[in-house]
Amino acid sequence: MQRRHFMGLLGLIAVSADGVVRAAASQRTGRTKQAKRTLVIGAGLAGLSAARRLQAAGRDVLVLEARDRIGGRVWTSTRWPELPLDLGATWIHGVRGNPMTALADDIQAKRLRTEYDRSVLHDVDGSEANGPRAAALSALREQLADALERAQQRDRDVSVQSVADALANEMKATPAQRRDLAFAVSGDIEQEYAGSASQLSAHWFDAADGFDGGDMLFADGFRVIVDHLAEGLRIERNQVVREVHWRRGAVRVVTTSGEFEAEQVLTTLPLGVLKAASVRFVPELPAAKREAIERLGMGTLNKCYLKFPEAFWNKDADWLEYLPETPGAWTEWVSFLRVARQPVLLGFNAADRGVEIEDWSDEAIVEDAMRTLRIMHGDDIPDPLDAQMTRWHRDPFARGAYSFNPLGATPATRDALAAPVEGVLFFAGEATERTYSGTTHAAYLSGLRAAREMGVG
Repeated sequence: MQRRHFMGLLGLIAVSADGVVRAAASQRTGRTKQAKRTLVIGAGLAGLSAARRLQAAGRDVLVLEARDRIGGRVWTSTRWPELPLDLGATWIHGVRGNPMTALADDIQAKRLRTEYDRSVLHDVDGSEANGPRAAALSALREQLADALERAQQRDRDVSVQSVADALANEMKATPAQRRDLAFAVSGDIEQEYAGSASQLSAHWFDAADGFDGGDMLFADGFRVIVDHLAEGLRIERNQVVREVHWRRGAVRVVTTSGEFEAEQVLTTLPLGVLKAASVRFVPELPAAKREAIERLGMGTLNKCYLKFPEAFWNKDADWLEYLPETPGAWTEWVSFLRVARQPVLLGFNAADRGVEIEDWSDEAIVEDAMRTLRIMHGDDIPDPLDAQMTRWHRDPFARGAYSFNPLGATPATRDALAAPVEGVLFFAGEATERTYSGTTHAAYLSGLRAAREMGVG
């Protein structure tokens, strides 16, 4: 039950994700004083894809971005020049038919393939889980998947954690088996969907579709896509939106630096920002949209990159899994040694655990990570030369990593979040995308959908 299985691509993007934009641009005769003024709030993938399509169709488009950089939850760090690192979105998940692949092909971006099959599983004592032990863990993961499938056939929805607890009781699980089950819940579900198992809907946690063909990351970081989409757009940075005043045919956006007027506005504010109500809508949003904002969940997935003087782990592995005593603690690691020839490890903390460690200092996070790595690889491994980490939950312009479906929400809830209001307010972003939520391609496609709703084919 993975969101990355192949379901095909919207017919909208059959050959080249950018080809339609170029075709529209070639027909444009130039901006005139009569061009419809459109504001786009947010210079992430959703805002940039919409703005690019709108401008190509002759609209007078201005993008307002709160940060001093563009990209939103796509954020490439160049602190280590030999290895640009994505602190936000990293992979093209499912490369076949994916619009991110089409964009990458357009700009001939170099990509690196990581493979889930190249993985090593470390048991709680750090030893590699092979043979019967690996088989037992695999069987338990299958039992959990089967239990969740059965839960999805029942009328009453429950949380993923409730399903796992019921399975443990049915098995008369020992404390060690319950620990193994917690590892399966964290590694297979919370790390994937970023929401706490106690909140994730058993019916709908995996409702999003995906593409086939494995995963790839960008050698120069996901910024290459952002920079490509932003080319030629008017973007004002450091414009923190405080209020959106709207009425049919007119909108006024108030930022910390000034006011902007237009005939239409597209907001690509992340769900976490909408839930925090840090932007005031006047008049307030319709009840159905407010309810959608309240019902959908914003998950947390934080990263910690560690750079070492040399590699001490399995040189052929792309993924290192660890079965911890503390549920969710450093369960998943990615090695950049094979794909990028750099001695760098990336550790994840998701959901409740991801939120918890945001209050720790950088030093405390690195120390905790190294405790785990020394259990896995021995006390004599070297300390890292440097570290980079994220705190997406406390980021005021994100308030989380990406959205998830909690109890009380269904895929139709995302339709309500996406719905235009009075022909003047429009909404995009990964949380508004019913089919591919939680991904970069969801954000990109939502921007194209919003442009169509704004009258641009």
